[in-house]
Amino acid sequence: MRQTAPAARTPPLERIPSERTASLELVRITEAAAIAAAHWMGHGNNNEADQAAVDAARKAMEETRFNGLIVIGEGERDEAPMLYIGERVGRGDGPEVHIAIDPLEGTNPVAKGRPNAVAVMAVSEPGGLLHAPDTYMEKLVVGPPAKGKVDLDRPVAENLKAIAQSLNRDVSDLTIVILDRPRHEKLINDVRAAGARIKLIEDGDLMASLGAEILGRLRFRNDEERRRAKKMGVANEDRVYRTEDLASGTDIRFVATGVTDGEVLKGVHFFARGARTHSILLDRLMGKLRFIDTTHFEDIDQPPLIRLE
Repeated sequence: MRQTAPAARTPPLERIPSERTASLELVRITEAAAIAAAHWMGHGNNNEADQAAVDAARKAMEETRFNGLIVIGEGERDEAPMLYIGERVGRGDGPEVHIAIDPLEGTNPVAKGRPNAVAVMAVSEPGGLLHAPDTYMEKLVVGPPAKGKVDLDRPVAENLKAIAQSLNRDVSDLTIVILDRPRHEKLINDVRAAGARIKLIEDGDLMASLGAEILGRLRFRNDEERRRAKKMGVANEDRVYRTEDLASGTDIRFVATGVTDGEVLKGVHFFARGARTHSILLDRLMGKLRFIDTTHFEDIDQPPLIRLE
């Protein structure tokens, strides 16, 4: 008897808001930021690379059909001229959305021509992303098997043991990614003492955290940051936020475009009269993860010959 293959599962289109901004419009924002920043790769100028990315992202947003509010951005209004927390962006004729954006995560890698710099953005319905002041966050990120099995207040050795057990591994098999900062000296020593391996990274902890559970706690540097946080609704500065607290929205989309070549995304590659970008789009509502390879022509009427890699 001839068997018929089961029908492919279709996305629940009835759950997709009719006024939703097209996902490729969002990708266009990080693509613009990445291309602008990539021009500064290896020039040794962190500020110029970051400013180029900010300017390009802001300009792209002006042409995007949404009414956006920056909830995580380049800093407070008195510190950042554009993409500051609380800034309104977009054409204003589309859906209302909240935005977390870092037009260039990894200014040092770009300035020094090193890997894993990206332009990143998350978009949600209003209230779907944590609204907090520009401050530090103590973070612990683990893979899905260790979800719910670690604690920020637990000793490092105990957390490592729990992670190893969730993977059916020994602690000595683990590789822990840590930002190379003086403030992490004790953490680094504790991880080494427990027997795990370490990969120190200069910048760009976001891409190392994809597909994981995040635990975070805000670490204010002064009373002014505490005051701003309270104004934004943060009542308990000792609260530990989990993934669902940081991104609680139902219609969340995450977009990133590589600036320099990395472990997840390729960087911007320039050629005569154009550039090629590599992006990732995670759409929670649609249940899809897409990698997008785009070739940008400076002159669409006279496109160059493109060599496919």
